[in-house]
Amino acid sequence: MLNLLTDVPGLAVGQAIDAKARSGVTVILPSARAVCAADVRGGGPGTRETDALAAENLVDAVDAVVLSGGSVYGLAAADGVTAWLGARGRGYGMVTRPDVPLSPVVPAAILYDLANGGDKRWGQDPPYRALGLAAVAAAAEGRFELGSVGAGAGAMAGTIKGGLGSASVVTDDGITVAAIVAVNAFGSVLAPGGRTFWATPYEMAGEFGGLPLDGLRAAPDDWGLAKGSAAAALRANTTIACVATDVALTPAQAKRVAIMAQDGLARAIRPVHAQSDGDVVFALSTARRPLAEPSSAALTRLGALAADCLARAVARGVYEATVWPGDDARAWRDLQG
Repeated sequence: MLNLLTDVPGLAVGQAIDAKARSGVTVILPSARAVCAADVRGGGPGTRETDALAAENLVDAVDAVVLSGGSVYGLAAADGVTAWLGARGRGYGMVTRPDVPLSPVVPAAILYDLANGGDKRWGQDPPYRALGLAAVAAAAEGRFELGSVGAGAGAMAGTIKGGLGSASVVTDDGITVAAIVAVNAFGSVLAPGGRTFWATPYEMAGEFGGLPLDGLRAAPDDWGLAKGSAAAALRANTTIACVATDVALTPAQAKRVAIMAQDGLARAIRPVHAQSDGDVVFALSTARRPLAEPSSAALTRLGALAADCLARAVARGVYEATVWPGDDARAWRDLQG
C-alpha cells in the first residue's frame, strides 16, 4: 500500500500546476461512475454541482471530482475535466441517441490562493480550464506527489506553507479507506509553541515526523501559527478534501461518511469551519465490496476511519510542503525544534 487515495481500488489521481501563477488542480478520477456526496462546513465555500449530489436528487453517481486553487476562477477546472470526459463518451445520459452527448457529472471545490505572490494577471484567460484538462489527462492509479503540488500548490496552512496531503488505511478484514486534501486553512495545524501536529495521535509509522505527544496543549484563544486577524488573512482560506472507500454505499450513506469525515479536519486544524473558511469534504464509493451488516455499525466504522485518514492527510500535506523560490514564507521543515 502507498498510503495514498489511490490505494482505494478503482481510483486514479491527476495533478497539474501553473508555476507562474503558483496555483494548481487535482482531479480524482474513478474508473467507473461512483457514488458521491458532499458536506460543506465552511462559511465561505466555492463549489460546483454539490446540490446535485443530495440523496433526494437525480444524480446518483459522478464521473470525477475536482479540487482546485484559484478561488472562483478555479471552478473552470471542472469545465476542462468535463470536456475531456465527454469526448471519451463518459457521463450521464438523459437521452440515448448518437447525436446527443453524455453529460459528465463533475463536482468541484476551490480554495483561495490569489494573494500568494504568483502572477495572476491572466486577463480573460485564466489557466484553470487548461489545468483541469492537463490534470485529468495525467490521472493514473498508484503513486502521486504530495506537498506543494496540484490544488495545494499555492496553499498556506495558517502562517506556514500548506499543501496537498493524502493517507489511507486497510483494515484487518480488507476494507480500504483513504483521503486526499488541499490544506489552505485559516487555523493552525500545529500546537502552539512547537512543531507538533494536532493530528499526531492518529499518525501511522512516523508519516509526518513522529514527534511525541507531549507538545499537544493550547490555552483558550491561543491559536499558535494561525493566520492573523487582518481582513485579508481572514478571507484567504479553505480546506477542501475527498475521502473514499471501496465499500458500496448509497448516496445517503456516502453523505454520512462525508459528515463524519469532517471531524478529521477538526482534529487536525485549530480553529476550523470558520465564517471565512470554505471547507468542503466529498465522499466517494467505488463499490468493490459490500457494506457489512448491521449496516449502521459498518457505516459508523467507515466514517470514523475516514475522519482519522483525513486528519493524517492534513498533516502529511503540510509536512511535505515546500516554499516557492524567492518566497519569504516558511514550511514546516523550516521551523525550529
